[in-house]
Amino acid sequence: MKDEREAGVTRTNQDFSRYDQVRKPQSYRLSESAEADEAFDDETIIRTCDMGDWFHGGEAGKTRFSQALGSAMEEIGFAILVNHGIDGALFERTEATLHEFFETIPENERQPYLARRHGSVNQGYFPIRETSIIHPDLVEGWVFCRRAFNLDDRPDFDARAFWPRPDYEAAFRELVAAEQPLILPVMQSILAYLGCDPHLYDDKLTHTNFGFRLNYYPAPANPAERPSGGRMLGHEDVDLFTFLPAPSVEGLQVLNRRNMKWIRLDAPPGSIILNTGDYMQRISNDRLPSTTHRVSQPRQAEAMHRARVSFPLAVYVWEDEILEVLPGLGEPKYPPVSAIAFHTHTTAKYYGDDYAVDSSNTAHGT
Repeated sequence: MKDEREAGVTRTNQDFSRYDQVRKPQSYRLSESAEADEAFDDETIIRTCDMGDWFHGGEAGKTRFSQALGSAMEEIGFAILVNHGIDGALFERTEATLHEFFETIPENERQPYLARRHGSVNQGYFPIRETSIIHPDLVEGWVFCRRAFNLDDRPDFDARAFWPRPDYEAAFRELVAAEQPLILPVMQSILAYLGCDPHLYDDKLTHTNFGFRLNYYPAPANPAERPSGGRMLGHEDVDLFTFLPAPSVEGLQVLNRRNMKWIRLDAPPGSIILNTGDYMQRISNDRLPSTTHRVSQPRQAEAMHRARVSFPLAVYVWEDEILEVLPGLGEPKYPPVSAIAFHTHTTAKYYGDDYAVDSSNTAHGT
């Protein structure tokens, strides 16, 4: 398995296309490479969308936001959200807490929480170079889904089942709770842009599942020698959409399918980067792409001496929901499929063929 993972720095996404549940004709190396003479797009600007229009602009403002967001999603699948109502200081506290989380919890305390599948999602701790079986990502990760947070005041909730140190549940729950009110406005705006009933997914996305991922990219052991391969492989998210508070250290790159060049995305502090995933491409009948992105090594020498962190929140639906092409978007290219079958068959590329499950295993919230 280790040799196969190490070979991932030279392989392309098309080597694993049999796992894809939506059309992905683009071809790219999983890892950045100086030898590949990769091309960069310094002209395309990722659109900034003002959520103040949605929250404070009345019906006209909601229409403006919907058109701006939908256009950005259809053009490239990424947007930058501003005036979203979350205090930037909360992002700063979360970043500091994430550093503390990875830098103070020893390996022996992490091992009992090694990732395993719960429902659709592989949850728990991923050691460095082991976040997938197809590429040696230079990142440690930890994934927590809704069941790992006491958001719903469950009387049987036990933080120790998910957290090596239970106090961190409340610390990270503050951000997760703050992001929940953004889910419906984003989905309603996208549906309105597509000409659908904007409330079509309201029930599915109320108290819905999500994946909150903590990413810790340690500084290279020898900053004078640039490591081979990228920090995180090129990939597309499997979800409806992802909220990513703008990282303070560069690295995020987005593939522009129109010219097959990489865009270096540098969002302003306090903003949220939004991107659509495979669920969205499937239900939009390929109209809204699940856009390829990766995390590269930093260009600045100073950034090579410090760790990079990020904390994206991926929005899913529960395992027993059905994903089907939205009405009014033409002849469906894809048949209806349960979320658990779609999700696990897609992500089996990262975790192995036995990760995929059929649609009969759909226990809500397992």
